[in-house]
Amino acid sequence: MTRHDEAQTPKWTTNYAQKVLSPQHLLDAPLPELLAELDITLDESSITDPSFTGAVVVTGDCLILSMRPGQPDSERDAVARALLGRVLGVPLSPLPEPYRMSEV
Repeated sequence: MTRHDEAQTPKWTTNYAQKVLSPQHLLDAPLPELLAELDITLDESSITDPSFTGAVVVTGDCLILSMRPGQPDSERDAVARALLGRVLGVPLSPLPEPYRMSEV
């Protein structure tokens, strides 16, 4: 678990690792504006299983945020920000149960 006040190191080397993103900005900026600012693509996943909440795909210098279709807006917003924080090394509190992040 990562505490909110501890810095994380980005797990991937991309152009995004060069951008400094504060936890406040990650959590407060409207999600569409944040995605546009970071040039992140949001795609609807073909996975419809309710236990799948989202994924970030890192391809070279591109990040693709893939979210389940029909997902409640509040869940989509929270999970998207948590995933982006993890990939970009922004220190955030962990998501509550039953959510968990895996790296593949």
